[in-house]
Amino acid sequence: MSQNQRADARSNRARVVVAARETFAAVGLEAPMREVARRAGVGVATLYRHFPTRTELVAAVLAEQVAGCGVRMRAALDDPDPWRALSGVVLDFADRQVHDRALNEALLGSGEVGAAFQEERRDHAQGLNVLVARARAAGVLREGVDADDVRAALVAIASLRRLPPSRSAHVIGKLAGVILAGIRG
Repeated sequence: MSQNQRADARSNRARVVVAARETFAAVGLEAPMREVARRAGVGVATLYRHFPTRTELVAAVLAEQVAGCGVRMRAALDDPDPWRALSGVVLDFADRQVHDRALNEALLGSGEVGAAFQEERRDHAQGLNVLVARARAAGVLREGVDADDVRAALVAIASLRRLPPSRSAHVIGKLAGVILAGIRG
């Protein structure tokens, strides 16, 4: 293969990843592969040559974003203010529901896609446990609120991600605010 052909293949792969990221963020992980190929300006065969399975494409698309979630969780764990750390994680989660359906489908989902990020899911769960424990120890959580309660609140927020985009930001933002007000001590 010539240098030019390799550069073209790399360019096609990069275009597929960008198009898939945009498509999955807007539509979700079940978006048709033909739509991803169309948005990338490549044929379906080219898409499958680079990513033989949907799971491989999803993992490639979301790897950077999942890593970013880990960075934000570590920053929250390093924050000396327990309430700011915990509430920041809740608000960040809510924001991702509005702007990137695919990321949370991968992190919250089951099946192959969810399994691809199992370690990251475990790390996020442990981080949330620590944040809740710190907030409880600091007295900034309502009596009796525990990590399972916060997880239930996140599931409630995630359940609204399928709202039409014109409504989701407002409704999810309001729910996140109500949840934070409800768990604060």
